[in-house]
Amino acid sequence: MAEPAPDSHRPNHRQTVREALASGTLQQARRALGALHPAEIASLLESTPSPERELIFELVDPDDEGEVLLHVNDEVRAGLIESMDEAQLVAATEGMDLDDLADIISDLPRAVTRQVLQSMDLQERQRLEAVLSYPEDSAGGLMNTDAVTVRPDVTIDVVLRYLRLRGRLPDHTDKLVVVDRYGRYRGVLPMQALLIQDPELLVAEVMNAELEPIPALDSAPQVARRFQDFDLISAPVIDEDDRVIGRITIDDVVDVIREQGEHSLLSMAGLDEDEDMFAPVLTSFRRRGVWLGTNLLTAFAASAVVALFQPTVEQVVALAVLMPIVASMGGIAGSQTLTLIIRALAMGQLHRSNVRRLISREMAVGSLNGLAWAAVIGLVAATWFASPMLGVVIALAIIVNLFVAAFSGVMLPLTLQRLGVDPALAGHVVLTTITDVVGFFVFLGLGTLILL
Repeated sequence: MAEPAPDSHRPNHRQTVREALASGTLQQARRALGALHPAEIASLLESTPSPERELIFELVDPDDEGEVLLHVNDEVRAGLIESMDEAQLVAATEGMDLDDLADIISDLPRAVTRQVLQSMDLQERQRLEAVLSYPEDSAGGLMNTDAVTVRPDVTIDVVLRYLRLRGRLPDHTDKLVVVDRYGRYRGVLPMQALLIQDPELLVAEVMNAELEPIPALDSAPQVARRFQDFDLISAPVIDEDDRVIGRITIDDVVDVIREQGEHSLLSMAGLDEDEDMFAPVLTSFRRRGVWLGTNLLTAFAASAVVALFQPTVEQVVALAVLMPIVASMGGIAGSQTLTLIIRALAMGQLHRSNVRRLISREMAVGSLNGLAWAAVIGLVAATWFASPMLGVVIALAIIVNLFVAAFSGVMLPLTLQRLGVDPALAGHVVLTTITDVVGFFVFLGLGTLILL
């Protein structure tokens, strides 16, 4: 469901839609919308304020409404669903793949959900329930139940005749899944092998038994890594008894990767990737106010440390001038390590066997950076204020703070993850507090001991 890449030779239909709405020519806007992919329409809706957004959505082809709802973020989707009547919503879900329907059905009103389920046959309803029984961010929650399976004891010719009888294949079918008589996974039959091998050969003779299936309870990031590592287009999903229950395709994995990137970026500022860019001002005020309040508490903690050394600062004003340098250097050094560790956690590259070596490495990097930059900053401070001892004080503070920053950058995300807190969301706030408090305490404490 990834948005098509922009083509410099295509007309700018989005701009045409905006101009047509501004001039009141709704028919022109409708035609321009018809030339857009549902993902492009979703992007247009997300970048449009609420009143105009609802008008644009009313002009969307009814056949595309379901796809558009799938592509917009959760908050925009909720607003659009609220503006639709029951008949529209039921029509929008018709023809959806089961994995897509599973993504949206929890957002629908109960009456609409009931109608959608009643319109499905027993087999489809059971398949939907199977998808919904798994967490949304798991392989089972991502999968579709449309995997085409074949037995290993039939010939290639039999498989080809079976596919002709089916008439069509699900999208992104690059391989068939080979199962035994009990539905347990045995391997995959690539479409290329199906086309070029001798029709009289058995499936067991040409299938690939080395490709490992994806357990249904694997997390979405694990699925994304598997697709990335093995360049997969689709992959079978199995339950705890090795039975094939569906497959995951590359379009869903692209969505996972995009969402992970957005989450990592926005969570550093306490924002949600599903937040509506044009949400009501008071709504955004409340959400961001919580984050600002949290930061304010950490700032007070750092200020309290400075207040402990108020007499020292009053006597040696140069300390107040140089304090931001100590805090800034520690914050940047810690953020570098923190970002590296958060990425390693997300990629599954960090485990018990290499944690100690990574801690040692980051301690070494932090120490070398501390020594190198302490020499530079100490020399500048000594020259600037004509005080060699002031240079010594800030140099020692830089060494200590960069060492603590490196250690905290490694241990903090590991600790937060163990506590069930998202390191990407809380890590930077806590790290900044640590480096500020430690930096100010060491710098001002040494200043008190050495300069007074």
